[in-house]
Amino acid sequence: MSPSLGLPGRFLEWLEADGLGGFASGTVCGERTRRYHALLLTATSPPGGRVVLVNGFDASVETFSGRFALSTQRYAPDVEHPDGARRIVDFQWEPWPRWTFELEDGTRIAQEILVPKDASVCAVSWRLLHGSGEATLRVRPFLSGRDYHALHHENPSFRFDAEASADGGLRFQPYAAVPSIAMRLNGRYAHDPGWYRNFLYTEERARGLDYTEDLASPGTLSWDLADSEAVWLIAAAGYEQEIAAGSPAGALEIVRGRERKRRSQFAGRLERAGDAYLVRRGAGRTVVAGYPWFTDWGRDTFIALRGLCLATGRLDEAGAILTEWAGAVSEGMLPNFFPDAGSTPEYNSVDGSLWYLIAVHEYMAARAASGRRLAGGERQRLQEAFGAILSGYARGTRFGVRADADGLLAAGQPGVPLTWMDAKVGDWVVTPRIGKPVEVQALWINALTIAVRFTDAFRELLAEAEESFSRRFWNAEAGCLYDVVDADHVSGAVDASLRPNQIYAVGGLPFPLLEGERARQVVAFVEAKFWTPMGPRSLSPDDPRYRPRYEGGVRERDGAYHQGTVWPFLAGAFVEAWVRVRGESAEAKREARRRFIGPLLRHLEEAGLGHVSEIADAEAPHTPRGCPFQAWSVGELIRLERVVLAQEKESQVPGLKSQVTSAGRRRPDLRSGT
Repeated sequence: MSPSLGLPGRFLEWLEADGLGGFASGTVCGERTRRYHALLLTATSPPGGRVVLVNGFDASVETFSGRFALSTQRYAPDVEHPDGARRIVDFQWEPWPRWTFELEDGTRIAQEILVPKDASVCAVSWRLLHGSGEATLRVRPFLSGRDYHALHHENPSFRFDAEASADGGLRFQPYAAVPSIAMRLNGRYAHDPGWYRNFLYTEERARGLDYTEDLASPGTLSWDLADSEAVWLIAAAGYEQEIAAGSPAGALEIVRGRERKRRSQFAGRLERAGDAYLVRRGAGRTVVAGYPWFTDWGRDTFIALRGLCLATGRLDEAGAILTEWAGAVSEGMLPNFFPDAGSTPEYNSVDGSLWYLIAVHEYMAARAASGRRLAGGERQRLQEAFGAILSGYARGTRFGVRADADGLLAAGQPGVPLTWMDAKVGDWVVTPRIGKPVEVQALWINALTIAVRFTDAFRELLAEAEESFSRRFWNAEAGCLYDVVDADHVSGAVDASLRPNQIYAVGGLPFPLLEGERARQVVAFVEAKFWTPMGPRSLSPDDPRYRPRYEGGVRERDGAYHQGTVWPFLAGAFVEAWVRVRGESAEAKREARRRFIGPLLRHLEEAGLGHVSEIADAEAPHTPRGCPFQAWSVGELIRLERVVLAQEKESQVPGLKSQVTSAGRRRPDLRSGT
């Protein structure tokens, strides 16, 4: 790929994740536009406690013709310097980021940045592709040692000292409270400390946040490119051994060889992208919700896991993730998220725990279909967690979550958003959705349906919930489903906001609640009102609260987050519903792939390269927004490709497709709405 280096192509973003929660990231042109763009961003307590150690670098090459920059920075008030971006003639992001620079005298140089899996390490290299005579590369590293959400400013406490390490490398300790930085290079280091002031981050400015930063540079690294490839290896404390084998060039070849082999084993670019989100948590595994700023969130983890792991046959990792989260059940609930720093999780989600039950059900079915039996201890932990959640919800738990007399699940209290539409600014809850939200009922009834296969304890509750849903949620005037019934816990009150959440009554879950004419009406309604090339909008354009753009400061953006903004992950439920109401025929799948999947696949080259964004503007050109690398957006696209739209013979996990999309056909009276 050689994206245009004119706007906006030059600001496309690349990501190299380390499997621990840390990463390197940046733009095609090399300019750092976010506070999160860095070479070495480490997770001190995976996947949290993230700290930026090495932010970036300036690079230049001297030949007989003069000195030429290979890097570009932006400084306040709005000045680009130096001009290295204009010398980029090619960029490839696979198997890892690689730039080709052409200097004015015809010299061509390749630059690569590579982060290996399961190590807080970054390997940077430069190689002379074409040229004769002298070619001296000089690099100035920029260091900070700050929380990745913060910004760094000049201060007298920063330590510039460079210590010689036992392997002939360098060690820096910017501040006592952050990890040290180990460096190895096959070049020379000249100590020349100084501050570079007022870097300007345009994405932070656009988000209404602080956007300038000062960075420290301890000295200069230099190489003669005419002699050999320039190698610069960087590691956070605790990972020095990953760059210590043999010479720097030898260590780089080991890392390259291992990563080239590992990455080549994935079936395609989506699977390679999905691997970035699977990370460690303690001795177990979890899913990072999105890069660059999310850690692991409950609902995101369990929605994304279905595509990232189950659809791709990574069952051991799925089991490790579900088992790790099983230990976090409290009062029948799983955490909405774990704070980036600290250990006290937040239990403020009604749907996350229900998504966990769906994921456990599909994981166990996939295990059975593959003939890979669960170990007794794992089965017991998952069953205990399943039972604790379902029982806790039935009898009542935090924030008014409880099974009501009609069998439906009530939830919510003022000031606390509990559904996936959870934006809050100060005391303003943008979409409170207190009462009985439609997608929560779909999840609840699915969970009860799974439970009655193993116990009669919930059979009566399931029957009540099914009957109540069929009777109470149909909005005959609009020809769709209400978004919330018993709104604000007022019996009979409804929230008739036109939102895409209703699609989960037809697609996205193992057991649809609607079939026949009502199902077709819902799918047609969602397609007509909400569908865009990036997925469904979150609110109908007819609503006076509708916001066509996600932009401005924090209040403006959060006010638009679920008020029209497009969410690509919802494409999973919509496309599955669209195919279901057409009988899941081969023709319907082909048409769905052409109409709905094609634009999403093209998006892989439009923002976070190889990935799918968190959100997009509600109106054309549907500019990607939010996190450029989002787990559930990628996961649901994989699930569509590998499960929902796959023909039987193409299924990668034996038995999984039929289990996910067709299992448990239930009583037609509920699904037809009669």
